[in-house]
Amino acid sequence: MKTRLVVVFGAVLVIVALVIWAVFFYGFPKAGQNGKYASSSPASSSASSATSSNETTTHGASVASLADCVAAGYPVVPGPPRQCTTPDGRRYAEEIPEKATYQNATADMITVALPSPGAVVGKDFKVKGQARGGWYFEGSFPVTLLDKNGKTLVSGVVQAQGEWMTENFVPFEVDLKAPDSYIGPATLVLKKDNPSGLPQNDASVSLPITVEY
Repeated sequence: MKTRLVVVFGAVLVIVALVIWAVFFYGFPKAGQNGKYASSSPASSSASSATSSNETTTHGASVASLADCVAAGYPVVPGPPRQCTTPDGRRYAEEIPEKATYQNATADMITVALPSPGAVVGKDFKVKGQARGGWYFEGSFPVTLLDKNGKTLVSGVVQAQGEWMTENFVPFEVDLKAPDSYIGPATLVLKKDNPSGLPQNDASVSLPITVEY
């Protein structure tokens, strides 16, 4: 009888020791979702924090343009240009393409192929396009490059690359060279040759470019 009691008491001690060791090593269980118990170990807490951090980072990286910002439902300020701001302060603005400006003229009278509006050019660059015969006089018309303040950087004469005495489009081209000292925004102006000198016969097309290298 005494031997059996000793065995039972020893077994109880072993069970108690195992329980104490388990509690010390894993910590007390906490109730989770659906009544189940989840471990509150440091490793699981770290994993949860990392997941939350990754979700935030991923969400922030998903907005990389104005379209993304608008699609995400963030505030939009009407333009032009339209602007959208994310909660973390990033601002995306609508890009408005540069355009040629016609004065007493239309694209049905003259078009410029090179450079395009908003282009970045070097000090030496070529101007190419086409104009109807009425834009020329004696097969040419003037061209001017203005700096950001409207002052003349260089002037030249555009030559027709074909028979200009026609109502059809005639190709043209000219090589221009900006001053070596100038870098920055500029305006290229191609004027209709006006031998009469009458202001009502003036016409031009101008386009913004940038002189850099």
